Amino acid sequence: MNIKDAKVLLTGGSTGIGYQTAKLLKQQGAEVFICARTEKDVEKAISELGIRGTTADVSNEEDVAKMFEKAISEMGGLNVVINNAGIGSFGALVDTSVEDFTKVWEVNVKGAFMVGKEAAKHFQKENTGNIINIASTASQKGFAGGTAYCSSKFALAAMTECWRAELRKHNVRVMQVNPSEVVTQFFDKVGMEQDKENESKLQGTEIAHTISSLLSMNDVGFITDATVWATNPK
Repeated sequence: MNIKDAKVLLTGGSTGIGYQTAKLLKQQGAEVFICARTEKDVEKAISELGIRGTTADVSNEEDVAKMFEKAISEMGGLNVVINNAGIGSFGALVDTSVEDFTKVWEVNVKGAFMVGKEAAKHFQKENTGNIINIASTASQKGFAGGTAYCSSKFALAAMTECWRAELRKHNVRVMQVNPSEVVTQFFDKVGMEQDKENESKLQGTEIAHTISSLLSMNDVGFITDATVWATNPK
Protein backbone atom coordinates (compact mmCIF):
# COMPACT_ATOMS: atom_id res chain seq x y z
CA MET A 1 0.00 0.00 0.00
CA ASN A 2 0.96 3.61 -0.30
CA ILE A 3 1.66 4.88 3.24
CA LYS A 4 0.03 8.18 2.28
CA ASP A 5 -3.24 6.27 1.95
CA ALA A 6 -2.89 4.60 5.36
CA LYS A 7 -5.41 5.27 8.13
CA VAL A 8 -3.81 3.64 11.12
CA LEU A 9 -5.10 2.61 14.53
CA LEU A 10 -2.11 1.88 16.78
CA THR A 11 -2.50 0.54 20.31
CA GLY A 12 0.07 1.36 22.97
CA GLY A 13 1.14 4.36 20.93
CA SER A 14 2.24 6.88 23.54
CA THR A 15 5.73 5.54 24.28
CA GLY A 16 8.46 3.24 22.97
CA ILE A 17 7.92 1.29 19.76
CA GLY A 18 4.38 2.60 19.43
CA TYR A 19 5.43 6.23 19.68
CA GLN A 20 8.25 5.85 17.15
CA THR A 21 5.93 4.00 14.75
CA ALA A 22 3.27 6.69 15.02
CA LYS A 23 5.93 9.33 14.43
CA LEU A 24 7.38 7.67 11.32
CA LEU A 25 4.04 6.83 9.71
CA LYS A 26 2.82 10.38 10.32
CA GLN A 27 6.00 11.75 8.71
CA GLN A 28 5.39 9.48 5.72
CA GLY A 29 1.91 10.91 5.20
CA ALA A 30 -0.35 8.46 7.05
CA GLU A 31 -3.23 9.41 9.29
CA VAL A 32 -2.56 7.97 12.74
CA PHE A 33 -4.81 7.34 15.73
CA ILE A 34 -3.25 5.98 18.93
CA CYS A 35 -4.47 4.70 22.26
CA ALA A 36 -2.87 4.19 25.66
CA ARG A 37 -4.15 3.73 29.19
CA THR A 38 -2.76 6.97 30.64
CA GLU A 39 -4.47 10.18 29.53
CA LYS A 40 -1.42 12.34 30.18
CA ASP A 41 0.76 10.15 27.96
CA VAL A 42 -1.82 10.09 25.16
CA GLU A 43 -2.26 13.86 25.20
CA LYS A 44 1.51 14.39 25.17
CA ALA A 45 1.99 12.12 22.14
CA ILE A 46 -0.93 13.71 20.30
CA SER A 47 0.51 17.18 20.89
CA GLU A 48 4.08 16.27 19.94
CA LEU A 49 3.27 14.26 16.84
CA GLY A 50 0.20 16.04 15.48
CA ILE A 51 -1.90 12.89 15.47
CA ARG A 52 -5.22 11.74 16.94
CA GLY A 53 -5.86 9.45 19.86
CA THR A 54 -7.84 8.41 22.91
CA THR A 55 -7.44 6.86 26.32
CA ALA A 56 -8.32 3.17 26.25
CA ASP A 57 -7.50 -0.09 28.01
CA VAL A 58 -7.33 -2.83 25.38
CA SER A 59 -8.25 -5.45 27.99
CA ASN A 60 -11.66 -3.73 28.38
CA GLU A 61 -14.16 -4.73 25.67
CA GLU A 62 -16.16 -1.51 25.92
CA ASP A 63 -13.00 0.60 25.60
CA VAL A 64 -11.96 -1.33 22.49
CA ALA A 65 -15.33 -0.86 20.79
CA LYS A 66 -15.38 2.88 21.55
CA MET A 67 -11.79 3.26 20.37
CA PHE A 68 -12.59 1.76 16.97
CA GLU A 69 -15.72 3.86 16.63
CA LYS A 70 -13.81 7.05 17.40
CA ALA A 71 -10.84 6.20 15.17
CA ILE A 72 -13.04 5.40 12.17
CA SER A 73 -15.13 8.51 12.72
CA GLU A 74 -12.19 10.89 13.10
CA MET A 75 -10.12 9.49 10.22
CA GLY A 76 -13.06 8.81 7.92
CA GLY A 77 -12.09 5.15 7.67
CA LEU A 78 -9.52 2.60 8.74
CA ASN A 79 -7.22 0.28 6.79
CA VAL A 80 -4.37 -0.53 9.19
CA VAL A 81 -4.50 -1.85 12.75
CA ILE A 82 -1.27 -2.30 14.70
CA ASN A 83 -1.65 -4.48 17.80
CA ASN A 84 1.24 -3.06 19.84
CA ALA A 85 -0.06 -2.68 23.42
CA GLY A 86 1.63 -5.10 25.77
CA ILE A 87 2.96 -5.56 29.28
CA GLY A 88 5.44 -7.90 30.93
CA SER A 89 6.06 -9.79 34.14
CA PHE A 90 9.15 -11.90 34.71
CA GLY A 91 10.18 -14.35 37.40
CA ALA A 92 10.77 -17.98 38.22
CA LEU A 93 7.79 -20.28 37.76
CA VAL A 94 7.40 -20.87 41.50
CA ASP A 95 7.50 -17.11 42.15
CA THR A 96 4.97 -16.13 39.46
CA SER A 97 1.62 -15.31 41.00
CA VAL A 98 -1.68 -16.16 39.33
CA GLU A 99 -2.48 -12.44 39.49
CA ASP A 100 0.67 -11.43 37.57
CA PHE A 101 0.24 -14.24 35.03
CA THR A 102 -3.39 -13.28 34.43
CA LYS A 103 -2.60 -9.57 34.14
CA VAL A 104 -0.12 -10.24 31.31
CA TRP A 105 -2.58 -12.46 29.45
CA GLU A 106 -5.42 -9.95 29.91
CA VAL A 107 -3.49 -7.36 27.88
CA ASN A 108 -1.19 -9.36 25.60
CA VAL A 109 -3.68 -12.04 24.58
CA LYS A 110 -7.26 -11.06 25.42
CA GLY A 111 -6.61 -7.43 24.52
CA ALA A 112 -4.96 -8.32 21.24
CA PHE A 113 -7.80 -10.74 20.48
CA MET A 114 -10.48 -8.07 21.00
CA VAL A 115 -8.60 -5.52 18.90
CA GLY A 116 -8.11 -8.13 16.17
CA LYS A 117 -11.78 -9.08 16.28
CA GLU A 118 -12.95 -5.48 15.80
CA ALA A 119 -10.42 -4.99 13.02
CA ALA A 120 -11.63 -8.15 11.26
CA LYS A 121 -15.27 -7.02 11.43
CA HIS A 122 -14.41 -3.75 9.72
CA PHE A 123 -11.94 -5.14 7.18
CA GLN A 124 -14.24 -7.96 6.07
CA LYS A 125 -16.91 -5.38 5.26
CA GLU A 126 -14.38 -3.29 3.33
CA ASN A 127 -12.78 -6.38 1.71
CA THR A 128 -9.34 -4.98 2.44
CA GLY A 129 -7.09 -4.14 5.36
CA ASN A 130 -3.87 -4.76 7.26
CA ILE A 131 -3.28 -6.16 10.75
CA ILE A 132 0.20 -6.12 12.26
CA ASN A 133 0.73 -7.88 15.58
CA ILE A 134 3.81 -6.83 17.54
CA ALA A 135 5.02 -9.98 19.24
CA SER A 136 8.64 -10.63 20.25
CA THR A 137 11.43 -13.13 19.80
CA ALA A 138 9.85 -14.43 23.03
CA SER A 139 7.12 -15.79 20.73
CA GLN A 140 9.70 -18.07 19.15
CA LYS A 141 11.73 -19.38 22.08
CA GLY A 142 11.09 -19.49 25.80
CA PHE A 143 13.60 -18.60 28.51
CA ALA A 144 13.98 -18.95 32.27
CA GLY A 145 11.77 -16.47 34.07
CA GLY A 146 9.56 -15.91 31.03
CA THR A 147 6.54 -18.11 31.78
CA ALA A 148 3.93 -15.33 31.73
CA TYR A 149 5.43 -13.19 28.98
CA CYS A 150 6.64 -15.89 26.59
CA SER A 151 3.40 -17.86 26.83
CA SER A 152 1.42 -14.72 26.00
CA LYS A 153 3.57 -14.01 22.94
CA PHE A 154 3.39 -17.63 21.76
CA ALA A 155 -0.41 -17.25 22.00
CA LEU A 156 -0.28 -14.04 19.98
CA ALA A 157 1.73 -15.82 17.29
CA ALA A 158 -0.90 -18.56 17.16
CA MET A 159 -3.68 -15.99 16.79
CA THR A 160 -1.73 -14.32 13.99
CA GLU A 161 -1.65 -17.59 12.06
CA CYS A 162 -5.36 -18.21 12.61
CA TRP A 163 -6.35 -14.72 11.51
CA ARG A 164 -4.12 -14.95 8.45
CA ALA A 165 -5.81 -18.19 7.40
CA GLU A 166 -9.29 -16.72 7.91
CA LEU A 167 -8.81 -13.25 6.43
CA ARG A 168 -6.72 -13.74 3.29
CA LYS A 169 -9.90 -14.39 1.28
CA HIS A 170 -11.04 -10.91 2.31
CA ASN A 171 -7.81 -9.32 1.01
CA VAL A 172 -6.62 -8.69 4.56
CA ARG A 173 -2.89 -8.99 5.18
CA VAL A 174 -2.06 -10.29 8.69
CA MET A 175 1.57 -9.81 9.66
CA GLN A 176 3.73 -10.19 12.75
CA VAL A 177 6.86 -8.38 13.93
CA ASN A 178 9.20 -10.08 16.40
CA PRO A 179 11.63 -7.59 17.93
CA SER A 180 14.51 -8.79 20.07
CA GLU A 181 15.59 -6.46 22.89
CA VAL A 182 14.67 -2.84 22.16
CA VAL A 183 15.72 0.14 24.27
CA THR A 184 12.37 1.41 25.64
CA GLN A 185 10.60 2.19 28.91
CA PHE A 186 9.28 -1.40 28.91
CA PHE A 187 12.15 -2.57 31.08
CA ASP A 188 11.63 0.22 33.60
CA LYS A 189 7.99 -0.79 33.97
CA VAL A 190 8.87 -4.41 34.78
CA GLY A 191 11.64 -3.44 37.19
CA MET A 192 14.56 -4.55 35.02
CA GLU A 193 17.71 -2.55 34.35
CA GLN A 194 18.60 -1.53 30.80
CA ASP A 195 21.41 0.70 29.55
CA LYS A 196 19.49 3.39 27.67
CA GLU A 197 22.71 4.82 26.21
CA ASN A 198 23.79 1.57 24.56
CA GLU A 199 23.78 2.43 20.85
CA SER A 200 24.52 -1.16 19.81
CA LYS A 201 21.01 -2.24 20.82
CA LEU A 202 17.82 -1.80 18.81
CA GLN A 203 15.82 1.38 19.18
CA GLY A 204 12.11 1.87 18.57
CA THR A 205 12.98 3.51 15.26
CA GLU A 206 14.24 0.19 13.84
CA ILE A 207 10.92 -1.50 14.60
CA ALA A 208 9.00 1.48 13.20
CA HIS A 209 11.01 1.14 9.99
CA THR A 210 10.16 -2.58 9.84
CA ILE A 211 6.44 -1.88 10.24
CA SER A 212 6.49 0.80 7.56
CA SER A 213 8.35 -1.54 5.21
CA LEU A 214 5.79 -4.32 5.70
CA LEU A 215 2.93 -1.96 4.91
CA SER A 216 4.72 -0.45 1.90
CA MET A 217 4.75 -3.66 -0.14
CA ASN A 218 2.22 -3.71 -2.98
CA ASP A 219 -1.04 -5.22 -1.72
CA VAL A 220 -0.71 -8.20 -4.06
CA GLY A 221 1.79 -9.68 -1.59
CA PHE A 222 2.76 -9.52 2.06
CA ILE A 223 5.51 -10.61 4.44
CA THR A 224 4.06 -12.92 7.06
CA ASP A 225 6.68 -12.45 9.80
CA ALA A 226 9.66 -10.18 10.36
CA THR A 227 12.13 -10.90 13.16
CA VAL A 228 14.49 -8.06 14.04
CA TRP A 229 17.82 -8.58 15.80
CA ALA A 230 20.53 -6.12 16.73
CA THR A 231 23.59 -6.80 14.59
CA ASN A 232 26.19 -6.87 17.38
CA PRO A 233 24.73 -5.86 20.75
CA LYS A 234 27.18 -5.19 23.56
